[in-house]
Amino acid sequence: MTTTMTSGTVATSRREERRERRRRLGPLSVLSHVALLVWTVLVVVPILWTFLASVKSEDEIFGDAWSLPETLRWDNFGRAWEQAHIGQYTLNSVIVVSFSTFGTMLLGSMAAYVLARYPFRGNRAFYLLFVSGLACPVYLALSPLFFVVQNMGNVPVLGPFIGLNTHAGLVLVYIAYSMPFTVFFLAAFFRTLPTAVGEAAMVDGASHTRVFFQIMLPMARPGIVSVTIFNVLGQWNQYQLPLVLLQERDKWVLTQGIADISTAAGYDQDWSALFAALTLAILPMLVVYTIFQRQIQAGLTAGALK
Repeated sequence: MTTTMTSGTVATSRREERRERRRRLGPLSVLSHVALLVWTVLVVVPILWTFLASVKSEDEIFGDAWSLPETLRWDNFGRAWEQAHIGQYTLNSVIVVSFSTFGTMLLGSMAAYVLARYPFRGNRAFYLLFVSGLACPVYLALSPLFFVVQNMGNVPVLGPFIGLNTHAGLVLVYIAYSMPFTVFFLAAFFRTLPTAVGEAAMVDGASHTRVFFQIMLPMARPGIVSVTIFNVLGQWNQYQLPLVLLQERDKWVLTQGIADISTAAGYDQDWSALFAALTLAILPMLVVYTIFQRQIQAGLTAGALK
């Protein structure tokens, strides 16, 4: 009986809080909900239409856009996977994004930790140098970047592995362009972590490296997960950099393969395979974001809560 009364009291209290919050926000609350609703429609509707078009025939795609297919045409995915080589391009993307994300998070977290927790001469200058990379659009550096990567191919021993038309060269470029945001985000996150635990470990004889990898890095897990997901999404959807640095077809990544299908569809009219390829590109990132959405939210709010 007491438990029931307590639950009822808590529920009533929460309703009162929500009612008071709505009253206090007034029109602002309504406008925010309308904006979120519009944004949801703008994001969800194209994705749903793409999924629907991926199992349609071309006549159904160009007929009633929102009609359900008479028959689910799974062969569209087969053509996209085999004839358009989406399987090979997907594997290339997985390899490139896996190595580039690992390298970005390893180097970025180490740099952010040092800049956030170790005062030294030039600390602020190095931090601003990293952050200034956020102000440099990738399109402005494509021409010099092409020649830089081309010259990297002349490096003794390693040149053939990190030059143009190599996945390792693209991985290095991805790491370089992902570092500014990674350092900017994680440096702010590391500043919010308590110092007492690390200091206690160092008093017990732990090295700086051990303190970072065994104590501070696990404590920064929410921020690490959030930045990792953002980097994976950004690198998975990158098109301009692979277009410039990977010119051999067998080295292409997924975005280049989809663009090639789109170009060919203008002549061959295989739009069904195009939407099937788009679905194959969207689904992995959608699944990843769905699985880790709570960790992303925790990472984005942890700094504010601390």
